[in-house]
Parts: sequence; C-alpha cells; structure tokens
Amino acid sequence: MDKLRVSLLGSTGMVGQKMVRILSQHPYIELVKVSASDSKVGKRYEEAVKWIEPGDIPEQVKGMRLVSTKPDDHRDVDFVLSALPNDVAEGVEVKLVKEGVNVVSNASPFRMDPDVPLINPEVNWDHLEVLKRQRESRGWKGVLVKNPNCTAAILSMPLKPIQDLRFGKIFITTLQSVSGAGYNGVPFMSIEGNVIPYIKGEEDKVPKEISKMTGEVRAGEIRPRQVEITATTTRVPVKVGHMGIIYAELQDEIEVEEIKKRLASFRSLPQEKGLPTAPVKPIVVFDQQDRPQPLLDVGLGRGMTVSVGRISQERKVLRMVVLGDNLVRGAAGITILTLEVMKELGYA
Repeated sequence: MDKLRVSLLGSTGMVGQKMVRILSQHPYIELVKVSASDSKVGKRYEEAVKWIEPGDIPEQVKGMRLVSTKPDDHRDVDFVLSALPNDVAEGVEVKLVKEGVNVVSNASPFRMDPDVPLINPEVNWDHLEVLKRQRESRGWKGVLVKNPNCTAAILSMPLKPIQDLRFGKIFITTLQSVSGAGYNGVPFMSIEGNVIPYIKGEEDKVPKEISKMTGEVRAGEIRPRQVEITATTTRVPVKVGHMGIIYAELQDEIEVEEIKKRLASFRSLPQEKGLPTAPVKPIVVFDQQDRPQPLLDVGLGRGMTVSVGRISQERKVLRMVVLGDNLVRGAAGITILTLEVMKELGYA
C-alpha cells in the first residue's frame, strides 16, 4: 500500500504530540513534516517541544526541523493534519486549501458550514460525499474536512446506534477534564478541589455539532437533524477524560436491554474495514453502577473507545453516562482515523 505523506500543524501542543506518537507507528500514514508557531520555525522538534507524552519522542521525529504554516512548505505532502488553536487556524487553513493543499483539522472555524464535513468516522463517514460540492462551490483546489469538538465527538457515539428512534428534548450535563483547555488552559489554583460550571462556547458547540453529525446529506449539503439539545458544560479536576450525562426523551417504545444490546454490538465502516486506528469495540457498555470512570476507562481501545454506563429508562426518559478520551477519540485519534476512512473510500 502506498504511504500517505502528511505534515502536522500545531505539532508541539498536547493534541499534536498525541498525533506524533500515533503516527510514529502507523502502517501507511507517514509524518514527514512538523510545524508550529513562527518563533519555532527552523528548530529541531526535540528542541522546540515540551514533551509531556508518555515515553520518549519518536526517534524519526526528534531531528525534524519545524517548518512554517505557509502553503509553500506543504505542497509536497498528500494531507496536512491540523492541531492549531482556533484563533489562528482559520486564516492558515483557508490559505492552504486555496493553494491546493488538503487539510483535516481539529479547529472549530468552518465546522458548521453545510459543505464542510464534520466527521466522527463511525457516526457519519458518509458525509464525506459533500467534498465534491465543496470544491465546486468554493473554488478551492484542496479540500477541508473538520473533526468535531472533543465533547461532541464522544457524546455522538452512543446516539448513533439509536439514531432511528424519535427523540423529544435531550439534556446533557458534561464533566470535562482540564486537558480539554490545553496544557496551560486552567490554572491549578482555579481547579484544584473545584468545579467550574461554565466553559466558554461549549454549550453552543455541543448541540449544534451533534445535530450536524447525526444529520443527512441532501443536494450536496449536510442538513442537521432537527433535535432539541440543551447542554450544561462544566470543568472538573480530572487530567484526561470528558464525561457526559445524557437525558433523552423518547417518543418510541424501547426496552433498556435492547438499547444496551445496540450500543454493545455497534460497529461501523472503520471496524468493518479493520482500519488501524479504529477500536475493535467503539462502544463498551458497563452494567456496574459505578462505571465508567476516567481513572479506569479512558484508555480503552487505545483511547478510541467510548464507555457508557448507568443506562436506565423511567417514564420514557433515557439516561446514559458517557465517557471518552478527549485527547484521542476527541482530537488526535479521530483526525487520523478520518484520514484512514478517506483513503479507504478514495478521497485521499
């Protein structure tokens, strides 16, 4: 199999480091360039990064010289993977796709545009078909694919196997780890022994992105699913792992055991094709009342598995407690799996 050559923007951050580690062992995606802020351009990767990932920096990346984010530095790769901060991503990524560079990005700009696929591979890999419309309507020479917000990526997983049900209102409360705000995102004195009951922008992103991912393609555009979702997002003193408590009003009759069965047996295209980053079990269902827990369950499926517990139903209201790795399933791993799906389907 021919290798896909990729460069990585934002390579020295937390998500970037996760991608470096995953790509260092990938069978057919080869990391050939790393990039970071202008102040780091020209430095060797091992000199520019504050490495916090477990283990050493992969040997093949240590000596790489960091390049800029300008299109000229990325014309000879097949894809650019972007872990850039939201405030700089938009300008950088638009320049790249206009100049013929293909981008798969974690950043939020363009996520809600109807011709930009917002991909959680097991949930809506079929939305990639809008890329043809994207090129035609925008005149871009490259393509732009987005990954969802880390919380939306995790919470959309258990909704997929029951997507055929008719929902009333859905209420979500999240307990999001500090790593979701970046390495320097939440001061120790603010979060130690504390819960912060508000995360800027999250309560808007989560409902909209879940609605888009569970929507459908019509006339070359993604039409979000019409479902009313209300989210309350909180930051908790946990290093890694975003949890969400979902209460969903059901308009259809369904037994709890049938819901558990659907979740536990769920498979999608990444599993059917045996893609390298895809977990064998995308969803693990716990019957224990005290699971899932970040300390015990975040690493399942190399961080790509989503755990679900406390599944119950009372007066047609379904409850689920959902947990996932915000840095892997919610960011680095989902980017790489998206590119694997694109290659499998002939988009790369």
